[in-house]
Amino acid sequence: MFTTRGAAPLSANLPGHRALGATSGPVVLHGGGDALLQYRVLTDRDTARLDQTTFRYTRTDASGASTLTFSDSVGGTTISYRLADDAQVTQVHVSVPPTTGRAFLLLGLPRGFASHEADTLDDIRHLSYAAKPVTKGATGVTFSSLDPGEQELVPGPLSWAVAKSKYFVVGVLSPSDSTPFSEMQVVGGVRESKLATRAAATVVIPIVNGRAAFNLYTGPQSWERMRALGREFETANPYGGFMQPVVQPFATIVMRVMLWMKSFFSLDYGWLLVIFGLAIRVVLWPLNQSAMRSSIRLQRIQPELQAVQERYKSDRTKQQQEIMRVYQEHGMSPFSALSGCLPALVPMPVFFALFFVFQNTIEFRGVPFLWLADISLKDPLYILPVVTGASMFLLSWIGMRNMPKNPQATMMLYLMPGMFMMFLLSTASGLSIYYLVQQIAAIPQQWMIANERRKAQPPK
Repeated sequence: MFTTRGAAPLSANLPGHRALGATSGPVVLHGGGDALLQYRVLTDRDTARLDQTTFRYTRTDASGASTLTFSDSVGGTTISYRLADDAQVTQVHVSVPPTTGRAFLLLGLPRGFASHEADTLDDIRHLSYAAKPVTKGATGVTFSSLDPGEQELVPGPLSWAVAKSKYFVVGVLSPSDSTPFSEMQVVGGVRESKLATRAAATVVIPIVNGRAAFNLYTGPQSWERMRALGREFETANPYGGFMQPVVQPFATIVMRVMLWMKSFFSLDYGWLLVIFGLAIRVVLWPLNQSAMRSSIRLQRIQPELQAVQERYKSDRTKQQQEIMRVYQEHGMSPFSALSGCLPALVPMPVFFALFFVFQNTIEFRGVPFLWLADISLKDPLYILPVVTGASMFLLSWIGMRNMPKNPQATMMLYLMPGMFMMFLLSTASGLSIYYLVQQIAAIPQQWMIANERRKAQPPK
């Protein structure tokens, strides 16, 4: 929906996504009464407030595309929006009367969004602006990080700039054949509580020969759709927070795999997480098997190692030589003990990547699974966290069978499942689905290794 006052879009209907909050029906992106964009023109002489100007408009429908043109009969300014039927973006062209000296289009981004989420506060926490310098990575500014009136500048040249909520975005991209944006200026808005619901951002676009152009994207923060637009536009929705340099590569791989699985299996994401968890466990099976058997062999030679340490406790050099001899006789090394940690460490990047992916990935929003209405939200009945904690305890208990008693290991047997259960209580239920499947799938292997360990023990 457009308004003739300011020649700007007032709202954007997203029929493919439904509101999950107090309202029902499809998501309608709007700024709570403000237009989604505000236009001003800065010249050497003054600033023209196009957002206060009333325009006339005409619509032209051609084959596969529609063009909406707004004209200002007094100032001679035109703003046109062209949307092809198969396009992801709207092409916007602004034409102003020729001026002497430099001129810039000051493009105001949305000052806020009405929430469509069940957890409104969480949605408000994600309100932010972001921009991508041409030669650097994207940088973001959350509404709540700025005090009222506080200013922050994102210097250019910029490839794109966006305003976004948790799942939805209004973004402007510099066309490949146009001059990049000069900069983005952000000003903090008023606060209704500890969280800010309003802010202001202005993208400065050079006007060349009386013309400026940009592409407008209004829609979900879909990794696949945004990536298709190029310019690393998908990084407008970063993963990992301050850990982004480490998490982002793993999150990208996880998203690629999940999207491929979605197209291949045509299943809901809840079942895909089950398959994904099983697949990870199958891939790691040989590594786990090798590490666990190495642990058994290490346990078997412990009496011999302890005897060497006792025999040569006054001669450290001889002690080290004899220890190395024992390891070599059994085809092992002092680093064999570390190999047992590897299977536990390898899945962790995937786990943390999923943790951040679930925080604001539109693909998981509103997806039901069994009793869960939305796998991107916590389990309201807390069934999954409790069962996951119980499965961790069972897995650890099986792993400690037929092993020498260790007070520290016994303490961790009870501590770790409890801590992990508390962590999962407030995280996305989809993360619990993935991890629970991993834990259950590991039980048969852990049981087999425990039996091998029992058989390997010397007779009493």
